[in-house]
Amino acid sequence: MVPSVRLSPATRSLFDEPLAIAVQGLGPRQQVTLRTSLRDEAGELFQACARYQAGDDGGLDLARCPALPGGSFSGLEPMGLLWALQPQKPFRRLVKRDVQTPFLLQLEVFEGHGDPPGRLLAQVQHERAFLRDGVRRVPVREGRIRATLFLPPGNGPFPGIIDLYGAGGGLPEYRACLLANYGFAVLALAFYGYEDLPKEMKEFHLEYFEEAVNYMLQHTQVKGPGIGLLGISKGGDLCISMASFLKGIMATTLINSSVANVGAVLRYKDITIPPLGVNAQRIKVNKSGIADIVDALNNPLEAPDHQSFIPLEKAECRFLFIVGQDDRNWKSEFFAVEGSKRLQAHGKEKPEIVCYPGAGHYIEPPFFPMCAASMHLLVGKPVVWGGEPKAHCEAQIDAWQQIQAFFRKHLTGKPSGTSSKL
Repeated sequence: MVPSVRLSPATRSLFDEPLAIAVQGLGPRQQVTLRTSLRDEAGELFQACARYQAGDDGGLDLARCPALPGGSFSGLEPMGLLWALQPQKPFRRLVKRDVQTPFLLQLEVFEGHGDPPGRLLAQVQHERAFLRDGVRRVPVREGRIRATLFLPPGNGPFPGIIDLYGAGGGLPEYRACLLANYGFAVLALAFYGYEDLPKEMKEFHLEYFEEAVNYMLQHTQVKGPGIGLLGISKGGDLCISMASFLKGIMATTLINSSVANVGAVLRYKDITIPPLGVNAQRIKVNKSGIADIVDALNNPLEAPDHQSFIPLEKAECRFLFIVGQDDRNWKSEFFAVEGSKRLQAHGKEKPEIVCYPGAGHYIEPPFFPMCAASMHLLVGKPVVWGGEPKAHCEAQIDAWQQIQAFFRKHLTGKPSGTSSKL
């Protein structure tokens, strides 16, 4: 038999879905190296490899066969060839810029365990897509709003969510569009560094975000009476500010967020919240020039920085904090705990806090490879984000389910597990 790779689904899958990988037609107990390759839209190459030994029948199923030491990972890891992908140039993070096209994944099987690998025995290509069939992508340019709305297939209305990314700016759409695949109407909202929005993070006006909330509340495809917010990093503290001051928010999910306003002045009507102070002398830079910034921010519980603590006790919504306990960007667990204390001190319901040991800062949708270090726009040099690849991958899978269940419960009144379709 000629060796061949068998994938399930065979040719195309959604990026956040598992992919079953098997090889058939090898010799009994033959040693092989499997390698995956993927290029992002900038042409940057990401690769992972693993060493395996076929069974007595010449078959190799990654769901049953552990990887041997010497590759990107070892042990029983059916999805290891995806979560272990690493950039071939340092400090690159895998993101999807155009969600309307898939990533092309190439899988190769080589003879033996050599480095460089031996003879090519088999190869296959597979599309990792972002948009489920029938999901509508609608660019939004209404008033000041610069955003993209994703609407699920079928007749709405659907529970609505506004999705915010962090200090990198621009308009990342991939998380919003993956979430829309599960029955949510999701607005990916830009807030700076995009089109005619401010070029820098100097000050933000909550009225801009209020416009986006009102857009969603009035949309015929968005199910009322309120919407959800989802934010990571700087997008998280913006979501807390929105929930604290704006009407119509029912559920807010924060991924490695601060509970203090960070990086820029925040204004709303006659209210001004200054940014949390930073002490650059607390940044540690290693011999490779990579910065560890986890201690750079001041403590918002201490004067004068308590003025930057966002008054989340004003919020009328439920909160979910997703925390990577190895986040090196800032002290996410400390922020979540202090936010919880403040809510309870004001008689508000205790938020849900889900902590993941071994997870770093960028908790993304499932199967995005962990980014250990990359350029930080505000620091001006590469920073370490924390995390251990396998634990981080497992956190992403679980957090994705937690986020959907939380929004389903608080935006539709349906408990999770009743139906994946809304």
